Amino acid sequence: MAFFIAYLLVFVFAATPFFEVIAVIPIGALAGLNVIVVAVVALLGNLLTVLLVIFLAERLKKWNEDRRRRKGIDVDAPSKKRERAERLWTKYGIVGVSLLGPLIIGSHLAALTAMTFSNNKTKVTAWMTGSLVLWCVAMGVLSFYGVDLIQENTGNNGFLYEMLRVDE
Repeated sequence: MAFFIAYLLVFVFAATPFFEVIAVIPIGALAGLNVIVVAVVALLGNLLTVLLVIFLAERLKKWNEDRRRRKGIDVDAPSKKRERAERLWTKYGIVGVSLLGPLIIGSHLAALTAMTFSNNKTKVTAWMTGSLVLWCVAMGVLSFYGVDLIQENTGNNGFLYEMLRVDE
C-alpha cells in the first residue's frame, strides 16, 4: 500500500505546475521505485494537466484580460512578461518552446505560451506530448543508470526502502 501511495505522489507532483517530470523521475528513482513505472506515471500526471492547460487556454486568456481590466491595467498594453514570452516565441517557435519549455519555464507555462501565440490546439498538443515523452524517456534512462551507479557504490536501495524498512 505504501508503494501505491508513493506512485500516487509521483503522479500528483508531476501534475503540479513547476514540479516537472525532469525532477520527479529522478526523485522517484532515488526513492527506490521502479524507474519505468515512475516515468510512465509521471508522464501521465504531467500530460493530463498540460492537456487541461491547452484546452482551457481560451478561458485562461479571457480570465487574465478580465483580471487586468479590474486592476485598471490597459489590456492592449503589453506587459514585460508578455514581451519576454513573445521574444521567446519569435526566436524558438512552437518546437523550441515545446522542447525547451519543460526545462526552462515548465511544461504548463510552455503550453500556455504556445497556445497564446499559436492557438492551434492540435499542433500544440502534438508537440507538447512529444516533448514530454522525450523528457520522460531521457530522465528515465538517466535516472536508471544514475541510481544503479549509486546503489552499486552504496548498497542503498533507495530512501523509501529505508523509511519503510522494506526487505528484499
